Amino acid sequence: MAEPHDPSWRPRLALRPRSIRARVTLGAAVILALVIGLLLSGSVLLIREVTLSELRDRAAEGARHVADHIMTERYDGTIPASEPIVRLQVVDWETNEVLASSEALRGLPPLNDHDPAPDDFRVDDTTCEAIPDDDTGDCFQVVGYVVDGSVYGDNIMVLAATRVPLILGDNVLELVLLGASALIVFGSGFVIWYGVGRALRPVRLISDEMEHISVNDLHRRLPLPNSDDEIAHLARTANSSLDRLEEAMTRQRRFVSDASHELRNPIAGMRTKLEVELSDPDPDLRARERLLTGLLSDTERLENIVADLLEMARLDTDVEKERERVDLSALVRQEFSGRGNPAHVHVHASEPVYAYVNRLRVVRVLTNLVANAGRHAKSRIDVIVQHHRGDAVVEVHDDGSGIPVKDRERVFERFARLPESKERDPGGSGLGLAISREIAAAYGGSLVAGHSDLLGGALFTLRIPDRPEEGQ
Repeated sequence: MAEPHDPSWRPRLALRPRSIRARVTLGAAVILALVIGLLLSGSVLLIREVTLSELRDRAAEGARHVADHIMTERYDGTIPASEPIVRLQVVDWETNEVLASSEALRGLPPLNDHDPAPDDFRVDDTTCEAIPDDDTGDCFQVVGYVVDGSVYGDNIMVLAATRVPLILGDNVLELVLLGASALIVFGSGFVIWYGVGRALRPVRLISDEMEHISVNDLHRRLPLPNSDDEIAHLARTANSSLDRLEEAMTRQRRFVSDASHELRNPIAGMRTKLEVELSDPDPDLRARERLLTGLLSDTERLENIVADLLEMARLDTDVEKERERVDLSALVRQEFSGRGNPAHVHVHASEPVYAYVNRLRVVRVLTNLVANAGRHAKSRIDVIVQHHRGDAVVEVHDDGSGIPVKDRERVFERFARLPESKERDPGGSGLGLAISREIAAAYGGSLVAGHSDLLGGALFTLRIPDRPEEGQ
């Protein structure tokens, strides 16, 4: 955790909402344009082919009707015509002379001067030449049939024409669809831009809040969106990380404060004793021996304090993560059965009780509990190991004076030592029970103090789940 020592350190969110907004919008617009382009090309071809095919069919029907008529009789005047086929002609194929026509084509040259292909009796063509009564310059779909044996003679061609809709001429259809496609692309782009911006607004708020979080105000938290999506999950996860970071910083500050406080007094006392002794011009050898003996005792206490502080530091940083399935019943019997203590230890464990723990750490906890009970017990300590409601439970009973109700939580505070404890163990560090509780909490368990109904003294109850928590 090197970063929190730097006051300028700030957690930053490696996410830039605006660039994401632009990339998403541009990417969606490009994909949409490609899809619309393909659809546009297919639509133009389909619409044009279907429409022209329908026009050809209508013109062919009109031409066949005229061809049937001239097989039996001539037209007296103009050829009768009605919408949608109002342009009809009977043309001599060899001389290119108009023999009969509808009113719309009176006095006009043939609609088509192309000869049919060999062995073919039908002509399909499109003409855009101006017609006197059609000054718009529209195009016409022309269909012709070659007729032999008619009343007009052989090699006669009947021509019929239908106006091609304006939308199919001069690329009008393409321009209309292209304009509509452009509107769709730009409209969709705007909707995507607005939608992505609205979706990423909580991310921008989260980023802005992250910019203001530093090591000095880790109590701040990210705003939670009123949704249950990935962004809300991100905010909750980040807040959980900030909770853990704040807790780690609090533990670190407390560790530094506790260490400086507990180490200052013994070191100051040792220095004072040495200065007094060194300032004595005529030192007494026996007094110096007593001084050195006291300094050795103080050094041992400092060593214990430093060892416990290092253990607390390892717990705070969670260096030791290796776990295994341990039978606590066998472990307790192995560690404490027949041990020579001022108070005899009785182990009660009838069946295997398993827990997923680090063996060395759980031995440290059990040793702390039994050692604490040994300092206060008169003649007996009972250790009971059992399985209860999904937990491995270890109870340590003693027949000592017990712990007052008001002090049953205080004994787990760092460096907290009751008067009786100081009297019975002057060199203790006051960290044993605190370390034990933190080890239990690291495994998702608990360690509490109470009254022993079995022996009348203190009772310490250790609970550890028989299965590891998720993520551990």
